[in-house]
Amino acid sequence: MADLSSKIKHIAVMRLSAMGDVAMTVPVLRAFVKQYPTVKLTVISRPFFKPFFEGIPNLEFFPFDEKERHKGFLGLLCLFQDVKKLKIDAFADLHNVLRSKVVSLLFALSGKKRATVDKGREGKKELTRAENKIFKQLPTMFERHAKVFEELGFPLDLSHPEFPKKAILGAEITELIGENYQKLIGIAPFAQYDSKVYPLDLMKDVIEKLAENKDQTVLLFGGGTKEIDILNSLSEPFKNVINVAGKIKFQQELKLISNLDVMLSMDSGNAHIAAMLGVKVVTLWGATHPYAGFLPFNQSLENTLTSDRNQYPKLPTSVYGNKIVEGYEDAMRTILPQQVVDKVVEQLL
Repeated sequence: MADLSSKIKHIAVMRLSAMGDVAMTVPVLRAFVKQYPTVKLTVISRPFFKPFFEGIPNLEFFPFDEKERHKGFLGLLCLFQDVKKLKIDAFADLHNVLRSKVVSLLFALSGKKRATVDKGREGKKELTRAENKIFKQLPTMFERHAKVFEELGFPLDLSHPEFPKKAILGAEITELIGENYQKLIGIAPFAQYDSKVYPLDLMKDVIEKLAENKDQTVLLFGGGTKEIDILNSLSEPFKNVINVAGKIKFQQELKLISNLDVMLSMDSGNAHIAAMLGVKVVTLWGATHPYAGFLPFNQSLENTLTSDRNQYPKLPTSVYGNKIVEGYEDAMRTILPQQVVDKVVEQLL
């Protein structure tokens, strides 16, 4: 436990983006409020992510106004003043980028305790470099986040997580997905970079095989016009495959994900959203690898299907999937559709 003489009663926590990274803070913050119920948290993030934190006791959300009030260096000064008014005792920087460093420094100069996440860049370089690769499990982002709070005097135990109850689905959602299913399978087939996306023809095979069981309803998740068009084409041939992208609001999507029996996802934000809601997650990995520390929360390495390193020995070639390595475009084809189906079905037993 924290030192009883600690005067820290209110911690500001900053993590602005991206969606999956913000989702990865949620299980850590849930653990914090349970283990330190007298300490208040204020989370600074983009307004879009506010629903992630709803229902967490003793936690308030502070919207970061990137376009106007908090834009640029003067905006960061403004952000500091806005948050300082909330009577903050300490600052937890879970982002470690220029913007969060500026705000962290301002809190330090005002005499407040601060701690910054160590992203382990050196270890990640060693894991992803082509030559002299050091292929080993690195600390997870959850462990790295917990370390920040430990530095502030609040060690965390992440081994007994509690998750929110499955959300009650409103009429709009039940009308969309129907009521005659026994199992709900989510599939999020996209990621920010192509090197992390399972080939579309293979994903079609996966969906076709899962759709054979009429007691299972397959829900497809994504966003953006191009993705929605692809998801429509994937769902069209099957009565029990439904594209939910673009049909419900983000808050409703979170409620729906909380009701899934399993989520099949790439190394992407949807995997982390499902995991923070306590849903079983099967992940597919191309250029990236769970050893970099981005295995979804409370999930087993057994539920990760990675591309064949015997055939593609330079894997992982990237931490985020943004590095293109010639000749590695088809690495994910080494993950067979039947392997994916078997792994998903295994979670339903």
